Amino acid sequence: MKYQKAIYWTSTIFVAFIMTVSGGLAITHFPKFMVGLAHLGYPPYFANLLGIGKLAGVIVLLAPGLGKFKEWAYPAFGITVLSACYSHLNSGDGWMALDPLVTFAALIVSYMTRPLSRRSTAAEPPIVARVAGIGERIDSAV
Repeated sequence: MKYQKAIYWTSTIFVAFIMTVSGGLAITHFPKFMVGLAHLGYPPYFANLLGIGKLAGVIVLLAPGLGKFKEWAYPAFGITVLSACYSHLNSGDGWMALDPLVTFAALIVSYMTRPLSRRSTAAEPPIVARVAGIGERIDSAV
């Protein structure tokens, strides 16, 4: 149980750190961030939307409770990270397009190992499963 908790917090803090830094750079319109955003083909106002969304997601991810909101934050972060991969790939960035997949992997680990206290209380019973020998339960939207 302690092992699962350590994996959860390590992966969650990693994701929160990446999203906080990139969200902060977006909101402040940090010059290098804005050049990168323009390279990907996005307009300057997109930085505001991206930054607010990332910082709001980090707050939800780290706050106790808020299970229903966490269920939205995980896929929102997933879409954001996979969109970053796609944008970099289409902008001709080559192997750099795969960098966001590290954050995506940490996001998946965070989601799969989160404690019951940080999950949504769904009406349907969860499916009990083992995840790589460390998972306790996995909720399933059957």
